[in-house]
Amino acid sequence: MMKTDVIGTVPRMRAAIYARYSTDLQSPASIADQVRTCRRLCEERGWEVVEVFDDMAISGATHLRPQFQQMQEAARKGQFDVLVAEALDRLSRDQEHIAGLHKRMRFNGVAIFTKAEGEISELHIGLGGTMSALFLRQLAQKTHRGLEGRVKAGKSAGGISYGYRLNRQPLPDGSFTTGDRVIDETEAEIVRRIFREYDQGKSPRTIAVGLNRDGIAPPRSGGKGAGTWSFSTISGNWKRGTGILNNDLYVGKLVWNRQNFIKDPETGKRQARLNPPEAWIIEEVPHLRIIDDGLWDRVKERQSAIRKTMKTSNQPRNAFGAARRPTYLFSGLLKCGDCGAAYTLMNGKKYGCSGARNRGTCANRALISRTAVERRVLEGLKHELMHPDLVREFVEAFRKEMRRERRATQATREAQKRRHGQVLTEIDAIVSAITQGMFHPSMKAKMDALEAERAELEEKLAALPETEPVTLHPRLSDIYSRKVMDLTKALNDPEARAEAADLLRGLVSEIRLIPDPDAEDGHAIELFGDLGSILAFSRDGNAKPRRFTGGVSDSLVAGVRNHLNLPEGSEAKVSAKKQGFDLLFNAYDITDVHLRSQTA
Repeated sequence: MMKTDVIGTVPRMRAAIYARYSTDLQSPASIADQVRTCRRLCEERGWEVVEVFDDMAISGATHLRPQFQQMQEAARKGQFDVLVAEALDRLSRDQEHIAGLHKRMRFNGVAIFTKAEGEISELHIGLGGTMSALFLRQLAQKTHRGLEGRVKAGKSAGGISYGYRLNRQPLPDGSFTTGDRVIDETEAEIVRRIFREYDQGKSPRTIAVGLNRDGIAPPRSGGKGAGTWSFSTISGNWKRGTGILNNDLYVGKLVWNRQNFIKDPETGKRQARLNPPEAWIIEEVPHLRIIDDGLWDRVKERQSAIRKTMKTSNQPRNAFGAARRPTYLFSGLLKCGDCGAAYTLMNGKKYGCSGARNRGTCANRALISRTAVERRVLEGLKHELMHPDLVREFVEAFRKEMRRERRATQATREAQKRRHGQVLTEIDAIVSAITQGMFHPSMKAKMDALEAERAELEEKLAALPETEPVTLHPRLSDIYSRKVMDLTKALNDPEARAEAADLLRGLVSEIRLIPDPDAEDGHAIELFGDLGSILAFSRDGNAKPRRFTGGVSDSLVAGVRNHLNLPEGSEAKVSAKKQGFDLLFNAYDITDVHLRSQTA
C-alpha cells in the first residue's frame, strides 16, 4: 500500500531502486552513480525510497542475479509501489526476462519507471527488449571478430596455456603489448616430461601421481585449480582440444574457435557446443613449439588406439543438454574422510578414494563395495523410520493427504454441479423463447452446444466418486512398518527406483567414508544433509553427523535403540519428515492401503 504521512494528504509512492553493472572491468562507482540519479528522480516525483537493490559485475543477460531476485520477492510482498532504474537495460537485456518482469510487476501492482525512458509500457518492453537483444548479439559478433583478428596475428585470444607466459613489451606511448606469449622453459620441460612418459606407456593417472609426488605445481595452482595434478588435466578431451596431451600449441599450431557457447535458458549457464572443423581458425606459430612432430604423432597414435579399444557399439549417446541421472543411489555424494576427495568406482563394484588413485595425494587405499554402502545407509534409515514418533507422523500425514484429496474432489463436484445447473437454466430459457414464437436460427446452434455440454457434465459427475468420510485402514501402522522394512527392495524396483532415488538423494548432501580397520567393511560412515534430521544424529539433540561403524555403534546401527530428539516444529525436522514420507509415497504403490475399509 502507498504510504500516507498525514491524514487527508495524497499518499506517497514507495519506490525501490535497482542498479547493476556488468563486468569486473567496470567501476563499482557505477552503482553509486545510478542510485544517485534514481534518488534525484524519486525526489522530483515525490516518491519515498524504501529499498535499494544492486548487483555488481553480473550480466543483464541472466535473470539469476541475487538482488534482482530479492527485488521481485519484495514486490510480491507489496513492499514498494514503483520500481526505479536508470534505464531499462539495467533491469535486463533479455527479451524474455524483461517481458516476464513487466508482467510480474503489473500483477503485483508495481509500476516501472526509468530515468531514460520514463514510465515503462508494453511498447518499451517490445522495442527495448528487441534493441537489447540486438545489442548483445552485435556485441558478441564484434568481440568474436576482434578475437579472430588477434588469433590471426598469432596472439592469445584469452588465457595462457601451461608452458607459456605473457611477454609484455613497452610501447612508445607508455602502454604495453597484449596477447604476446613466449615459452616458459621450466613449465615446457614438464610438458616434455608428460609427453615422454605417456609415449613410454605410462597412464595419465600414473603420470599425475608422479608429478604430485615430485611437488610440481599444476596449471592454475594459484587460481581456480585444485592445487594438484589430475589425470583429466593431462588427458583432457581430445575433441575439444583440452588437456596437456591435446594442445596443438605445443607443436606450433594455434587452433581457435573449436567450440561456441550458448546459454541454457533454464539455468542461465553456458554450455559448449563443438564447431565443425571447417569453422576452426588455425595459425602457424613455430616460435611456440615445445614438442617435436615425431613425439606428438606417437602420442596421438596411442590415444587413438586406446579410444578404439574402449569404444563399444552399445554405448548410449546423449543429446545436447540431456541430463544424466546418477548411475547409482549415492553417485557423486561419497567423499573420502581423510582428504575430502570423491569416492569413485574403481572396478565397477567397489568405491575408493580418487585422490589416492588419480593424484597420489592421499594415503587412503581402502575399498568398500557399492552394495555395502547402500545397504548400511538404508538399514540406518529403515531403523530410524520405525521410531513411534515417525509412525504417528506418517499416519497423520496420510490422513491429511486423504482429506486434501477429498476436499479437492468435493470442490470439483460442486463446481460441475453449479455449471450443470446454469446449463439447464440456459436450455430452459431457449425453450421458453421458442414456445413464445421468438425463434432465431442461431438458437439451434446454441441449443446444440448447451446439450453437448450438459451431457459432458453429467458424464463427469457420474465418474466422480461419492465423497465419504475418510476411514483409515485399522492396520495402517503395520502396513507402514512392512513398507519401511522393504525399502531397499522398493528402491531397486525399475518402475519406482528413479523417482524414489531422487528423493532419497535430496535428503543427503554428503556421505563421508572414513577408513577404519575395526569397522564393518573397513569404513565408518558419516552422513550430512536433511537425512540427518530423520536419523536423529545424536541423543542429546545436537547436530553432529551420525557415524556408522558397523557392528558396534552408539549412534546408528540396525538393531540399536535410538531416539528422535530434534526440536519439535524445527524447519530441519519438518523438511526431513516431509521428504522421508515423500520417499515412501513414491517408492511404493500406497493405494494398497484400503481407505474406507470398515470390515478389514
